[in-house]
Amino acid sequence: MASIRLLFLWHMHQPYYKDLVTGEYRLPWVRLHALKDYYGMVKLLEEFPDVHMTFNLVPSLVAQIEDYAAGTANDPVLNLVSKPAQELTEEERRVALQYLFQANPVHLIGRYLRYRELFEMHSENDFDAERSLKHFKNQDLTDLQVLSQLAWFDEFHLLEPAVLELVRKGRRYTDDDRLQMLALQTEYLAKVLPTYAQAAKDGRVELSTSAYYHPILPLLCDTNVGAVSTPGLRLPRHRYRHPEDAAAQLERARKKHEATFVEQPTGLWPSEGSVSEEAILLAAQCGFNWMASDEGVLSRSTGQAVIRDPGGVLDPAAAKLLYRIHRFERDGATMHLLFRDHSLSDLIGFVYSGMPPADAAKHFLDRVHACAAPVLAEGRDAVVPVILDGENCWEYYPQSGREFLRQLYSAISKDPQIDALTFREAIAKTPDTEMGRLEHITPGSWINANFDIWIGSDEDRRSWDLLSEARDFYSDHADNLPELQRKLAYEELLIAQGSDWNWWYGPEHHSANDADFDELYRKHLSNMYQALGAVAPDDVGRAIATAERRSLLTPQSAHVRPSMDGHGAGFFDWMGAAHCRADRRQSAMHGKQFLLDIAYAGQDDKNLYLRLDFNAASPTRAQHGKEILHGNFDVLVNLERHREGQGAVARRLTIKLREGLPVEWDLAPYAPTQCLVRMGRVLVTSIPLEELQARRGDEVRVTFSLWQDGVPVDSLPDSGWMHLRVMSHDDLRAKQAGEEWVV
Repeated sequence: MASIRLLFLWHMHQPYYKDLVTGEYRLPWVRLHALKDYYGMVKLLEEFPDVHMTFNLVPSLVAQIEDYAAGTANDPVLNLVSKPAQELTEEERRVALQYLFQANPVHLIGRYLRYRELFEMHSENDFDAERSLKHFKNQDLTDLQVLSQLAWFDEFHLLEPAVLELVRKGRRYTDDDRLQMLALQTEYLAKVLPTYAQAAKDGRVELSTSAYYHPILPLLCDTNVGAVSTPGLRLPRHRYRHPEDAAAQLERARKKHEATFVEQPTGLWPSEGSVSEEAILLAAQCGFNWMASDEGVLSRSTGQAVIRDPGGVLDPAAAKLLYRIHRFERDGATMHLLFRDHSLSDLIGFVYSGMPPADAAKHFLDRVHACAAPVLAEGRDAVVPVILDGENCWEYYPQSGREFLRQLYSAISKDPQIDALTFREAIAKTPDTEMGRLEHITPGSWINANFDIWIGSDEDRRSWDLLSEARDFYSDHADNLPELQRKLAYEELLIAQGSDWNWWYGPEHHSANDADFDELYRKHLSNMYQALGAVAPDDVGRAIATAERRSLLTPQSAHVRPSMDGHGAGFFDWMGAAHCRADRRQSAMHGKQFLLDIAYAGQDDKNLYLRLDFNAASPTRAQHGKEILHGNFDVLVNLERHREGQGAVARRLTIKLREGLPVEWDLAPYAPTQCLVRMGRVLVTSIPLEELQARRGDEVRVTFSLWQDGVPVDSLPDSGWMHLRVMSHDDLRAKQAGEEWVV
């Protein structure tokens, strides 16, 4: 009987935070995720020996974990919590308030009552460190030092008696408590990699790898490939074409994996699922047997759309295309390719955190069965790849998602039709006759099947130009220098090729650490010049990430069809929507209080979709693990439909947010309407375009404002409107490609 071969791949990765010159780490995220997600995710599988899966460990991450496990790594946060609170300088206290609250306010901070109290103290001062410091005494800071780290201890660690004792104490921690927490942390960090190695040795997991410093391999081979996946894309001034660097990243990855886990990796998750024919051939030459990417790349490569019904179930033709292993053959090389089910992966990454664990697990397996049914009906095994980030999503789940995963793995182990396999096992079990054949690969990544995130903005292009100039300088000068200098310079160059730096450039993403990422990227370039006995050009000293970019309105680039549950599920759901970010850095000097963070506006053929995200000082507060409302607010959404040669048609959506009461709304001047409004962690709205009398070619303008007691307290945009042109999917693709579109 045909079966469902369910293939999980959990991708574990963080940027390379270490400065090779100073030996210091810029940010603490490797250490914190190693305490929690890296360890717990593989440890949990000991409870389910029949559930096999693949973990992708990026070599530069492995090297950093080894550094922490050996006790030779330090980062600013570790330094802050290693020092008695009474000995912290004024500047160190400010930095403590900046970094020690960078955690999920509900599931990490909110889990510990005292940590939440300290967070609220900081919140009452608008998260202004200067103001908060007047209220934080030494005992407060000691409690913060201990709890900010305990919050990242894995669920398995929390069962240990020594950790339980610290957690139960709850407050008024001593320096002895702080030192004990640090000792336990070092002990637990040393367990991470051996736990993976043992699981692989036992045959329960497969360990795959990525290029060493996580670069976008197709762009290293040739930045011009960016305009292949996005026709008309403006490219950097300097063309970067160094396939030898891509080969070096792959070869180093293979050697690092062998040295750490005593086995040669057969599988490669190319950074960000990025593939091109040139990159695939390089991986094959390096000895890799399989690679994976996203269904969007498969769709573009075959010309066959991956279609789902409104319930998310795959069209039979799409299931038969997606749920199989493919072979790519060229120039005597062969590579097995698998393509992730984007929808199933995103359900875990962005949706199920808001559902009861048992319900989420059932929903997932019901979806798997429904999607795989057409393939099974043909008598063929359905190979279902589910690939996603294995660390960041768990902050949004209660108890790091452990109960959800237990429910899911338990249900899988009891399902007679499902085999949970590693990628290597699935390939070995699949007859060659059941594999698809791919003669062509359209370059792309797992985000929109292109590389726009990493090369599509002015900041991205400047980053690539600096990298190209540094690479040329290395080529011109390295051969004349001693081997030690040459090796250090090349290592810094490889680090600067990592994908993470450009992830944070441009309008798509931002975090509290944008400036850190920018400075660290340019520091690696500067270190390269320094290693070669030169001084970096002035351009390397100038910030790439600019404050002004946060206030820019980003136009829509694709249709969206987001989840409307109000939980903010779906980072990718809103990818392509127009959005506007509050510009705290530019406006903070005016003493403005920020309650609104980001506003989104997107459309498909039938509806206008709006989303409003509140910031940490917003009307919503976490209490008992749930987001609740404090105070009475009105959200006013002003909409105008503009059509050439006609006047504007204005509508106003008034949404009443009342503490403890359901959301009320009214779309004036007409009623009733088919408008949908939901309020959870975020506010989401869908409005039929026909309600706005909007048709193809019209412009819809949107503003959001937040009112309290008849007074406007915040708005997005600060001035002007968000503009959205009603366009078909084909219109938007033509516009993105620089082609004309005609109404």
